[in-house]
Amino acid sequence: MVDKEYSKRLVIDASVARAAGDEGATYPKSVHCRDFLQAVLKICHQVVMTPAIKAEWDKHQSKFALTWRRQMVAKKKWNYLEISINDSLWTEIESIAAHVGNKRIAEMTKDLCLIEAALATDKIVISLDDNTARKFFSEASVKIDELKDIVWVNPDKVEEEKPIEWLRNGAKTESDRLLINYCEKK
Repeated sequence: MVDKEYSKRLVIDASVARAAGDEGATYPKSVHCRDFLQAVLKICHQVVMTPAIKAEWDKHQSKFALTWRRQMVAKKKWNYLEISINDSLWTEIESIAAHVGNKRIAEMTKDLCLIEAALATDKIVISLDDNTARKFFSEASVKIDELKDIVWVNPDKVEEEKPIEWLRNGAKTESDRLLINYCEKK
C-alpha cells in the first residue's frame, strides 16, 4: 500500500473507462482495465479530471467505470481541475503534426487535454492508445521539452509494463515509461 504522501495524481483516458468490464468480464483488455481501476481505488493514488476529460468519460465510460468513478469521489480521490489551455504547447504540437498530415493533427489534438492535465499535476497519463497518441507524443517529445517527462502507462500491457505492480510501488517516474524513451523501445 502506498502512503498518502506518495500518492500520485493520474490522468486516466476515457479509453480505459470504456474498456473496463464488470466482474463477469472475460475479454483480457476489459479485465486488465477493470483490475487497474480497482487498484487505483484501493491504493492511495488519485484521478485527475478536467472538463474536457470528464466530457469524454461521460460519453464513453462503461457501467463499471461509472460505479468506480462514484467510489473515487466518495473516497475524495477525485481531483477536478480547471486548467488553462497551454497555447504555446498547442502551437508546437500543431506545427510538428502539420508536417505529417491531418490524421496526426486530429489524434494529437484529441488527446492533448490528457497531456495538459498531466503537466498540471504529476505528469502521468494512463491510456490504451499506444499506436497513435503515445507514439505521436513520443516522437514530438524529441522537439518539445515539456513532453519529455510525461510518464505514459498502458493498463492492458500487463506483461510488458506491469501497471498494477507499478501502482503498488508508488507510480514512480521510471525512464522506460517516459514518452521520450517510448519510440526508442519500438
